[in-house]
This record gives sequence, structure tokens and C-alpha cells, in this order.
Amino acid sequence: MTLQLGETAPNFTIESTQGTVNFHQWLDDSWAVLFSHPADFTPVCTTELGAFAKRKLEFTQRGAKLVGVSVDPLSSHHDWARDIEQTQGAALNYPLLADEDQVVAKLYGMIHPKADPKLTVRTVFIIDSDKKIRLTLTYPPSTGRNVDEILRVLDSLQLTDKHKVATPVNWQNGDDVIISPSLSNDDAKQHFPEGWNTKTPYLRVVRQPKQ
Repeated sequence: MTLQLGETAPNFTIESTQGTVNFHQWLDDSWAVLFSHPADFTPVCTTELGAFAKRKLEFTQRGAKLVGVSVDPLSSHHDWARDIEQTQGAALNYPLLADEDQVVAKLYGMIHPKADPKLTVRTVFIIDSDKKIRLTLTYPPSTGRNVDEILRVLDSLQLTDKHKVATPVNWQNGDDVIISPSLSNDDAKQHFPEGWNTKTPYLRVVRQPKQ
């Protein structure tokens, strides 16, 4: 099963380090960053879980919840959480799903048999407040994820949902943006009365609108 952008994120009910999670109810009207791990006690994932824990407030400020998933049992998760706090200097402060029966892994297509028939790949899903999948990123086991990049994409998605703009290469929050090609110049004047810089008829650069 391959989930595509714009599809509704599948619902599930499963145990976690913070109790039973019914995903859609838990999500409520928030965004979510759902990220999978091949197994407990894996070194790269240990660093990732600690990094997300340290920066949870930055996601909360954007109306986004964090949730991890691994296919090991809950007792193992609790033991791993102690290692995470000890080695990364941050306690696990968001749910880590105990997907022992691979319910979530199968719903979200986290098993890639040609990579490894038994372990989940390391995937990130950004899911919006309407429960739609807005981003997927899949990493090999040897490469740690980039928290800054996930925050950057979240900022871009939320900005472009609110304003008729797109974000260019290497954009960071506060940088100039691009006026949506769907807007005519006449319509653009209504949205951006201070004007813009026309590079080409289809590339119109404007200051980032206020959130």
C-alpha cells in the first residue's frame, strides 16, 4: 500500500508510551508529524527521538503533535526511553506507538520488502488538521532525519495554505516567496498591494506575507 499526498491518513487504535491512542481522536484539529523506526535500541533512531523531544515546543508552537512508531512491544519502548533520556539528555515527551503487530506499518506502507522484509523503513508523514497527508519522506536506516528540514516544510505548508504563494529552493521562514502562478497580475495586486519583483512572467518574487 502506497499512501499519496492528499489522501486521508488511515486511522488506528494502538497502545503507546502515553496510553491508548486512537489516531484521529488524538490528532483532533492539530497537525501531526508521524515518524517510524525500524526497531528499538537502534543508534540512529535513538538520536532522532531525543532530538525531537528537545524540540517538541517548536512543533507545539506550530500546532503540530509528534508521534513515533516502532514495531517492538511497549515494555521494550519504556526501556528504550530510559536509554534515550540518558544518552540524549531529553526524556521522551510524545507518544511512541507499540506497533508489535505491524498494524500501523501496514496501513502506512512502512514495510519495503526489497529493502528489508521484516523491518519498517524510516518514514516521515506530515498530516494536516484535516487529517490529509501533506508530506512523506523515506530515509535509509543509515541516515538520520533532519529536524530543521521537517520544521521548514511544516512552515512552508502552513504558509502556503494561508496565502497564495509558494516557497523557493532553500527557503527559510522569513525569506522572500513566490506568487502562485494561478494568480493573474490583477489578482496579485489585491493580495500583494506593495508590489513584487518580476523575474519572468511566471516567477514573481514577493516579501513573505505575515502569518
